[in-house]
Amino acid sequence: MTKIIGLTGGIGSGKTTIALYFKSLGVPVYIADDEAKKIMDSPKIGVALKKIFGNGIFENNKIVKEKLAKIVFQDPEKLKSLNSIIHPAVQKHFQDWLKLHDKFPLVIKEAAILFESGSYKDCNTIITVVAPLESRIARVMERDKTTKENVTRRINNQWTDEMRIAKSDYTIDNNDITAAKKLAEEILKKLIIQ
Repeated sequence: MTKIIGLTGGIGSGKTTIALYFKSLGVPVYIADDEAKKIMDSPKIGVALKKIFGNGIFENNKIVKEKLAKIVFQDPEKLKSLNSIIHPAVQKHFQDWLKLHDKFPLVIKEAAILFESGSYKDCNTIITVVAPLESRIARVMERDKTTKENVTRRINNQWTDEMRIAKSDYTIDNNDITAAKKLAEEILKKLIIQ
């Protein structure tokens, strides 16, 4: 039975960097946010989103994710509506992906909102990646070419590090990438022999 290792952390914590490091060590990695973006472009999801958010989030029949993000990160109810459409589709996609990787002793499921979505319940072990708030904000502002206000709004829509750590088996501090990778290797060794 393949063990599912949940990997989470707040926006800008560097969880994807850690996930890709696990991948470089030979562990299959599923990055839920990337898959969710692909799923959002499917016609079936587009129809569901159009019913809730209207035509204003579309250009040339494609969802403009920035417009959608602006709506949902200002309105918790709209965010819940979006998640109620996207999360079940991502969960089904993950289960299909898992079947393709069932010969591996463990896989990593990287998800920003592992706890908020409830998908942590499917994980055998959970690792949370943390980093100082100022670093996280700076990383996301640089990566997404956005404002501090927008990043802060997104952070405020997620669980706090303390909430995630309390429900996690391991924590990786990603303030120093070399130390974070070393800790990831140590955790992986423990998980393989468990």
